[in-house]
Amino acid sequence: MKRTLVIGDIHGGFKALIQVLERAKVTADDQLIFLGDYVDGWSESSQIIKFLMELSKTQDCIFIKGNHDAWCEDWFLSGEKADAWLFNGGRKTVESYETYSLEDLEKHLEFVQRMRNYYVDDQNRLFIHAGYSSMHGPEKEMYMSNYRWDRTLWETAVAMDKKLTKNSELYPKRLLLFKEIFIGHTSTTELGITYPLNKANIWNLDTGAAYTGPLSIMDVETKEFWQSDPLTSLYPDERGRN
Repeated sequence: MKRTLVIGDIHGGFKALIQVLERAKVTADDQLIFLGDYVDGWSESSQIIKFLMELSKTQDCIFIKGNHDAWCEDWFLSGEKADAWLFNGGRKTVESYETYSLEDLEKHLEFVQRMRNYYVDDQNRLFIHAGYSSMHGPEKEMYMSNYRWDRTLWETAVAMDKKLTKNSELYPKRLLLFKEIFIGHTSTTELGITYPLNKANIWNLDTGAAYTGPLSIMDVETKEFWQSDPLTSLYPDERGRN
């Protein structure tokens, strides 16, 4: 039976990606939705992009662009390495591309440029890397950077009074626009959690793979999920974004 599986932030952890695909027993019939931040942190960013380019030829895949992917895209385009990017994991990404030809870099650039800002499925479920600020939804967002950087959507859900009902005037209007929202970007480890976390109608799939947590993949229908080993155990000689 076809499943829709959503994958959280990977951050250069290719070994973790392979683990979760195997543990979830992904088949060619499954749809895979990646929430972004494929690069920056662990040492195999370029290997991840290369793998996903090949995977998309045989698998139904949707690739959302994260803020780290946008940083990498800027480097591909300009050759300039922003200090903020290098400090936040970009250095390992640059190192992973040291042996790549200009032709291969161009192909990877084209792949990143084709990534989506967000995706809404036929059941009105939104998949986005970070969030949006517009009360009218992401399609009315004034600043595209919010798709990749906004944390207010998640912070709103976390801070909500659990007793609020959807017909309350105090219920956040942004959350009423979609049946469910799936995000990454803000690690659940900030709340001491290392598994996919649900607040209001938002599911956060960033379970800290950039740091000490695992990578997660989840069935959007059943909410069953599978996880890799902690990235620190898969890359014991590296620091990731720690």
